This record gives sequence, C-alpha cells and structure tokens, in this order.
Amino acid sequence: MTELVIHNARVMTCDPAKPGLGIIDRGAVAVAVDGTIDWVGADDDRPRDRREIDAHGALVTPGLVDCHTHAIFAGDRAHEFALRAAGTSYVDIQHAGGGIMASLGPTRAATSDELRELLQGRLAGALQSGTTTIEVKSGYDLTADGELRLLRTIGGMPGRPRVVSTLLAHLIPPDRAHDRDAFVREICEQWIPRAANESHRPTSVDVWCEHNAFRLAEARQIFDAAKRHGLAVRGHIGQLSDLGAAELLAEYGAWSADHVEYISDLGIAALARAGTVAVMLPGACVQLRLPPPPVARLRAAGVPMAVATDLNPGSSYCESLPIQMWLATTHFQMTIEEAWLGVTRVAARALGLGAAKVGTLVPGAPADLVMWRTDDPVDVAYHYGTSLVDRVLTS
Repeated sequence: MTELVIHNARVMTCDPAKPGLGIIDRGAVAVAVDGTIDWVGADDDRPRDRREIDAHGALVTPGLVDCHTHAIFAGDRAHEFALRAAGTSYVDIQHAGGGIMASLGPTRAATSDELRELLQGRLAGALQSGTTTIEVKSGYDLTADGELRLLRTIGGMPGRPRVVSTLLAHLIPPDRAHDRDAFVREICEQWIPRAANESHRPTSVDVWCEHNAFRLAEARQIFDAAKRHGLAVRGHIGQLSDLGAAELLAEYGAWSADHVEYISDLGIAALARAGTVAVMLPGACVQLRLPPPPVARLRAAGVPMAVATDLNPGSSYCESLPIQMWLATTHFQMTIEEAWLGVTRVAARALGLGAAKVGTLVPGAPADLVMWRTDDPVDVAYHYGTSLVDRVLTS
C-alpha cells in the first residue's frame, strides 16, 4: 500500500541501472507505509492514492549521505583557524599542543548529556542542509572507556538523520608515546572487542595512517583486530604524505580511503581493484592549504569517489554537503554528476549501505528524499552559501 506520492517532480533517482544521475524529467515517487520506496516512474503513470505532494516541477533527490564526520566533540578551535589564516601550518599547530589534542580535554570533561546535546545540534544542521544519513566517528578521547562512551552516545541518537558510527584510532596521545606498542595492543585487545560487543556497535574501524599518527604496521594490527571481530575497515590516508596506506586498505577490502591528497599510481590501482571508495574532503583540504587529490587519475582508474564534510572542530567546521559539492566541483574539478553521486549512492557505498540502496530513489530503498527550490541539479553546487532545501522527508 502506498502512503504518499510526490508527483510533478524532476526526479533524480541515482539509480545505478540508469545512465548518469537517472533523472526522470516529469516523474513521481511513491512511498509505502513501511517507509520504503515502492514505485518510481513517469508522473502520468503514478499510483493514484489519497495523499499527494505536488512538487511543482522542483528537483527531488535522494537524501544526502555524509560518509565522513567527527561530529562528536566539545569545545572549539577557532584560535587555530586564526593561526592558519596567518600562515601557521597544521603540523606546527599540532606540535605546539593544538590540533586533535586540543579537543581531548573539553571532550573528556563534557558530560554524556552535554555531548549528546552538542551532537544533536550538529545533526540538526546537517539535516537542514539535506543530509539524511551521516557517519560519526569517535576519536576525541583516546582512552578505552572514553571512546566507548562516545560510541554509545553516537549510537543512541534518534533517527533523524540516520546515524552510522565508526570507531576511530585517531592518533597516539603524548602520554602514551613512550610505549606505542602497548597503546596499539590496547586498541586491538580492549577498544575493538568491547565496541564490537556493544548493542550499538560501530560498523567499521578507521585508522589515521600518517607520520604523526599510526604507522603502516600499527594500522595492520588494528585492521586485523577489526576483522577478527566482524568490523569493516576504513582509513584516513594520504592527507599529508603517502605512506603506502592505499595499498594496505585495498588488501583488507576497505570500504573507503579518505583524504588521498597524496597517493601513488600503485595506490590508485590498488583501490580500483579492491572497489574501495576514495572519499574527497575538500573543506579540510582547502582550509589546510593542501594540494587537491588527483581526481583525474582516480577517475581514469575507475576509483569510485564520494564527497563528505569531514565535520570537525579543527579543519572543517561545516555541516553542509552542498558547500562541499561546490568545493568539489571547483577546487577539485569533479563534475556535477560525480559530486551528486558522491553525496548519495557512492557515499552510501563508503558506509557499507550500498546493498540497502541508501542514496538512491529506487523500489526498496529507504524513503529519504529532499525537495529543492530549483529544478536544476547544478544549482545546488552553483548557488553555494545559501540553502536551496525546501523539504526533507525521511523514512
């Protein structure tokens, strides 16, 4: 039975069985009582049910999918933004005690209720920008109990937008630097097994693989532990240098390789063979004044590309995927089609949600839709800095 029909719309299906964005110029979408899409097609052929929404020719798309955020934290790092504006590098700020370490104290000190309220506010901002599925990583505590507390808070959020949690091995805190091996063992033997046994268990384990974070051998140990406990793997890689982490991720069949400003042709070929999604994070790239990822080489190799906000207090304090689409299509030189698929179907794939048809408007997909105040997909990236969202519907 159909509960709702949205008709007289320009429907962007992002259906992988259709070319491009799968646009139906005068289309309709029917939503079933169970919150899934049960029909998509030409407006004249739509089911004639009692409840209808006339889109008046507007663009209707899948709800946006933000596949990389660090949205749970307390405090801010506005002073670091000012330092970078004055020319101080990210690495220099981190060496001076800033960066991720500056977020640990406020996050650890915040109560769970305070963290929940802060996260809820950021999720509300994302929803208003059209995001209906959002990934949130832990990573701003760096103790076993603290990381589990962050994951429980993330997992306990109500369902608008849909939240996907990730356990993040962010870096090795200075007070543990004297024994890196023990800290990595703690992640493998405490963090991951305990997280895997939670009722709101994370879907994946992410590792920041970089000179100032985790080395390749350490990442391998963490990935092995994740696999033993049935969790997928992902990685922050190639943001500041190329350590060969793309090849490592491909070896593990990772869902995604995120950042990839620095990546070799061998790494690109490995991601392509593995079907691993390369997640573009233009907000952080631009703010840190890094070279853009090699989009043309990724495209030529057939690596699927997603686009995410990297919402975090240090390098990309932004809940808006449309703004990231603008950056992706200008600074990164992605096409409009790539940017749209990168915040819908491909982003869902980076979260292991491809089989659930998240990020598409096809029968059986969750009924997550956005109606826009335009009929042209280009406008959402082109008219940046203002919201063109008219209405968000979630399953």
